[in-house]
Amino acid sequence: MKRPFEEIVAEHGPTVLRVCRAVLARPDADDAWSETFLAALRAYPDLADNANIEAWLVTIAHRKAIDLLRAESRRAAPIAVAETRSAVGGWEPSDGDLWAALGSLPTKQRQAVAYHHVAGLPYAEVAALVGGSTDAARRAAHDGIRALRRRYLNSATVPPQKES
Repeated sequence: MKRPFEEIVAEHGPTVLRVCRAVLARPDADDAWSETFLAALRAYPDLADNANIEAWLVTIAHRKAIDLLRAESRRAAPIAVAETRSAVGGWEPSDGDLWAALGSLPTKQRQAVAYHHVAGLPYAEVAALVGGSTDAARRAAHDGIRALRRRYLNSATVPPQKES
């Protein structure tokens, strides 16, 4: 015989709420919590008697949280001033010359520069991603930065600096 659903909510409600709050901001987490228990209430009569109820509820909560995240990503977000942001710490050069220079690098150099200098990965991890040795990754990043400096500084209107 199944326990009353109210007991299930009382026992597992706090755990489900923690899962929702770990993934979502507070108002959305509360919505996901409610949607979790609505879905669970509908499916509870068909749940096997020996099922792990907590794991079942956490799975539903996780899926409801993901659904809310996906829905949020599809909604237009009003902004006061249009900003250009990148997924890498908000860094985005203001002119296209640097992007053009980066795009013109050979693939391994471009990847090494991006993974090491933009993403901050150590050369050993860059080597694992790109293929080759740590020294080869270090060399590709060095050559890429040197080519970027040469091309970017030559195309920019920056006066040359005096050597001391």
